[in-house]
Amino acid sequence: MDRPERSHGAETSEALRELVVFSILRESTCAECSEQLRRGDWLMLDEKRRPLCLACADLDHLVYLPRGDTALTRRARKHSKLSVPVVRFSRARRRYERQGCLVEDAALSRAEEECVADAGVRAERRKLRAVVTDRADRELAASMADAICHLFPSCPPEQATSIAAHTAARGSGRVGRSAAGRALDPDALTLAVIASIRHGHTSYDALLMGGWSREDARRAVRGEVEEVLERWRQPPGSS
Repeated sequence: MDRPERSHGAETSEALRELVVFSILRESTCAECSEQLRRGDWLMLDEKRRPLCLACADLDHLVYLPRGDTALTRRARKHSKLSVPVVRFSRARRRYERQGCLVEDAALSRAEEECVADAGVRAERRKLRAVVTDRADRELAASMADAICHLFPSCPPEQATSIAAHTAARGSGRVGRSAAGRALDPDALTLAVIASIRHGHTSYDALLMGGWSREDARRAVRGEVEEVLERWRQPPGSS
């Protein structure tokens, strides 16, 4: 729970932004009331970095709103005079991750009423956004496939289409979703083609399954990858 300390003269607004409740991974004890806190319980650190239960931290009047519903969370926080994020440390990612927030009960009720009232409107907006997003994704994949065919004239068109669809998948984190990929940068597209060749035209995946490291497996198939790349770079029909 390494959090930066603030001076006692910090402004109230700044102090409020620093309020955080932790969902703990190990047992602790409240520094004021000595309540035993178990794994999964919540605590807050005071100005002296002492652990406090919610009652001693004067936060036990708040209710918990799990993450997941963006509209509900946004509205509840807007209506609540006090809202506090709840975080938990992820050992796998080595960072604190937001689990939800604490808000006033009345604020949550008001937010729920508003969300019910305009649920239909928001659903239609989501559908419209999905249509626009899907069209944009299809246009990006088509442009990417055309660019791949231009860089590699002998690449089978269906293969270029498959590569483009794979690398341009929204939320994938692949090179096609990077700024360079969306700009159809030749280096970025070449990386996508190399990845496809490595998995689909060499024994790379089998080597990984056999216990090879990624670096060793890549070195082992580099010649095969270059051979396919060179063949695809040639004009169609050339020997």
